Amino acid sequence: MHTLAVTVAGLVLLGMFLLLARYWSPHRGVLAVAAKAFIPVWLALTLLNLWIGVSYAGYTILQELPIMVITFGIPAAAAYAVMMRTSGRRWP
Repeated sequence: MHTLAVTVAGLVLLGMFLLLARYWSPHRGVLAVAAKAFIPVWLALTLLNLWIGVSYAGYTILQELPIMVITFGIPAAAAYAVMMRTSGRRWP
């Protein structure tokens, strides 16, 4: 349940980044910049979540790493999709 909540929080945070960028500038390309800015912020937050899981919850790093891949990967993939869609580039 915690993994789902953290993943949804990442998607909500991505949405907040995109809304802020949309209010900042009417140009569509600014959404790609917001998505690029989201990825390192979300990586830092998921690393913090991993550290809390290891330090306080008593899990090992090997137990927490697959959870981090899920919680980071899904919102980061959504951010990447926004970047590709709004930057005018073709999908790789």
